[in-house]
Amino acid sequence: MARILYFASLVEALGKSSEEVSVPSAGVPVKWLLARLRARGGPWSVHLRDDRVQVTINKKFVELDETVTDSDDVAIVPTRRE
Repeated sequence: MARILYFASLVEALGKSSEEVSVPSAGVPVKWLLARLRARGGPWSVHLRDDRVQVTINKKFVELDETVTDSDDVAIVPTRRE
């Protein structure tokens, strides 16, 4: 399972600082993972929009088309884009 870490205002908004999420063994794009999390509705759909977060995989900032695998640590950090 991929380990997901939430930072800053996301911890309060989403009610957790981390969780484990199963992703297909071949891996998926970050964009797919964010969409899956947003599908939970409520604050998830608002705070995890592609234009409101930056993502790291194993401590390296990545683009939304980068692949996430089950062995990765993924950090999601809010960003302010006006």
